[in-house]
Amino acid sequence: MPRAVGNSYKSLAQRARVITEAWAGQNLFCPCCMAERILPSPPNTRAVDFWCGSCSERFQLKAKSSAIVNKVVDGAYTTMLAALRSDVAPSLFLLRYNLLSWNVVDLLLVPHFALSPSSLERRRPLSATARRAGWVGCFIVLSNIPLDARIPMVQGGVPLSSACVRQRFNRLRPLKEIDAADRGWTLDVLNVVRGLRKVEFENGDVYAESRKIESLHPDNRHIRDKIRQQLQFLRDAGFIEHVERGRWRVRETIGAS
Repeated sequence: MPRAVGNSYKSLAQRARVITEAWAGQNLFCPCCMAERILPSPPNTRAVDFWCGSCSERFQLKAKSSAIVNKVVDGAYTTMLAALRSDVAPSLFLLRYNLLSWNVVDLLLVPHFALSPSSLERRRPLSATARRAGWVGCFIVLSNIPLDARIPMVQGGVPLSSACVRQRFNRLRPLKEIDAADRGWTLDVLNVVRGLRKVEFENGDVYAESRKIESLHPDNRHIRDKIRQQLQFLRDAGFIEHVERGRWRVRETIGAS
């Protein structure tokens, strides 16, 4: 990484920000189209760090030196929730770097249309003594995002080919066509299907996880009907195929990323 760009900053956090953003500007390609570089957003652009000059896809970079675990710190809860519901949230680059060598260790891509209200977790409000007392942030919960949508771009310091990344991104495109209000349901059911770790499964296997789905959608009283509907959406989107009444086959197995 171009560590020299951070030499004028005393704060480690500021140094890390400018170094990782400089690396991203020099190395990241657009997974949504064939553009080989993405562009930095204008200064003071909120929540969007980069964009594609060819297809206008927008991206936010989140970088840290520690491992990318299940929860990723994000901004204001209400702001992020509104962005997801109106389908204007950016796609995410989640980058892990080595603080000693300033090398990229891991990089994950999460397309914006794979984020849903279920992937957000409200944080506790800041204390009354904090500068922004009462402010409520959020976490992005990776385990509530299907494995399909956690696309590796660098693993253990080794970059994956742009063709491989774009192939996995394009595999998800049918989800983008689902209305944002319904897409959260589709993603949640897909996440349950992936969690079954079965090539073939039955409706009952998914029904067995209905309490988990119900906890994510407490206002719906017809969980099983909704599950059957979403299985049909996943069939139409090419993620599963119908074998016989109440029985399905996963079309592609996704390994842990």
